Amino acid sequence: MDDAHAPGSPLNRGDLADQRFLAATGIPRIDVVDSTGSTNADLLRGVTVDPGAWPDLSVLTAEYQTAARGRLDRRWEAPPLSSVSVSVVLRPVNAEGRPLPTQSYSWLSLIAALALRETLLETAALPAELKWPNDVLVRGRKIAGILAQLGPMVDGSVPPVILGTGLNVTLRESELPVPTATSVAIEGARTTDRTALLKSYLSHFAVLYRSFCNADGDPTAGMAGGPSLHKRVEAVMVTLGKQVRAQLPGDHEIIGHASRLDDYGSLLVVDRDSHEHVVTAGDVVHLRPWTSPDAPNQGGYA
Repeated sequence: MDDAHAPGSPLNRGDLADQRFLAATGIPRIDVVDSTGSTNADLLRGVTVDPGAWPDLSVLTAEYQTAARGRLDRRWEAPPLSSVSVSVVLRPVNAEGRPLPTQSYSWLSLIAALALRETLLETAALPAELKWPNDVLVRGRKIAGILAQLGPMVDGSVPPVILGTGLNVTLRESELPVPTATSVAIEGARTTDRTALLKSYLSHFAVLYRSFCNADGDPTAGMAGGPSLHKRVEAVMVTLGKQVRAQLPGDHEIIGHASRLDDYGSLLVVDRDSHEHVVTAGDVVHLRPWTSPDAPNQGGYA
């Protein structure tokens, strides 16, 4: 691990405000606060009260979040200066300024997960994978979660998306929210420099996001001369090919083979009768590996 950045080092605000970095990423503003309840909640309030002040790719990051939340209102609190807690305002339009179809919005959290995976590989030298719908894993343990929330429609314009990401950086085992979590430090990363990790994530995200927007939100279009977003996500998603149990609202559940993602980023699960079920990120309560009681234990992911 990089000893130059001991646990508890604050973000380098000068580095984050560097005009070359902002120009290269297309980020119009990046605000750093010492403490807040939730960066997502702050930006949802900001785009409601003064939408003009928060253009596309505006960023808010906090040294400490007291009321961070994930999917289904799950809450947790990490020690100050131990995580990357960042939210971004997205107002997706193509190169001509035409808004993307809102059904493509489900891919935005997957773009964030993909960008964070690239950051962990390149900057931290960690072997990261994606777990559907919104987690990033390292060696089977959750290192980051992503939450996309739809903002308000103001003056008939397309509602923005607030995309929040929380990455565990210097948390020790005793500080983890659940035993199936991990952190950059615990995994023995090349660096725990939160500024470097945040800048890398925002840089990767901006490239993928802009490419997606320029393709009119089409996940099957090639990106930056390479594979499509759909192919890139499927290639690194540990969920696919596994037997899973999807718990849905109202005590419903689907057990079957997680086969692929559809064009909307939903998970397709084939049950024992060969029926294909579409599981959407907005509906699923839990998605867990499942092993038949009479089958040998295959292992799985958290």
